[in-house]
Amino acid sequence: MEVLGHEYNPDQWCLFIDSSKVSLRLLLLHDRNTSPSVPFAHAANMKESFESMKLLLGKIKYDKFKCRLCGDLKVVALLLGMQLTYTKYFSFLCEWGNQEKKNHYVNELWPKRTSLTPGEKNVVSPPLVLPEKIYMPSLHIKLGLMKNFMKGMDKAVHEFEYVRNKFPNVSDAKIKDSIIIGPQIRELMQDKQFDEDLNETERNAWCHLRGFAKTSQEITKQRTIRMFCRTC
Repeated sequence: MEVLGHEYNPDQWCLFIDSSKVSLRLLLLHDRNTSPSVPFAHAANMKESFESMKLLLGKIKYDKFKCRLCGDLKVVALLLGMQLTYTKYFSFLCEWGNQEKKNHYVNELWPKRTSLTPGEKNVVSPPLVLPEKIYMPSLHIKLGLMKNFMKGMDKAVHEFEYVRNKFPNVSDAKIKDSIIIGPQIRELMQDKQFDEDLNETERNAWCHLRGFAKTSQEITKQRTIRMFCRTC
């Protein structure tokens, strides 16, 4: 940080962890976007695993700086030592179990997860970080909400076929599995015809999803404006 001319404050920086098919990457992101992101670590031919996370956090001396962390649900599970497959309790926030699917969208409050003890409730290893240091990226939340929304649509009715015809370059397998990306989501949100074809229940859910996307987009826009003004 001294070399880059930044003042380091652990409450203002977030460590983002993600991987591709060939590498694992770590970036430092400023929460207000007033400073550029800082490439922090890059590991070629290393996949996401508990051992990889432990090694990387040790190499960057995370215990000394203890900044916040950001990543998808798989990264979060690895950092907290949780089991990845065949899990009953897969959330680090609450004790909602996969056997409670019928009450998923009915109950608003679930018991809070109070501990991450190895051997209990799908925790297999000691956590590498504190749960309160974990933050979820808004893009991942939006993609997850959109996937759940499309899965809830009746695949035999007009609006699902409308999505299939609107994106002819997207494979049928992805449409069937409700996998669409950010630009396609934005295009759907600007499509009035798609909105009109939804039934009342779907339209209410769609309005809430658009409201969340608009809010997160506005926050990102304001951060970009502040960063541009500072640069000028």
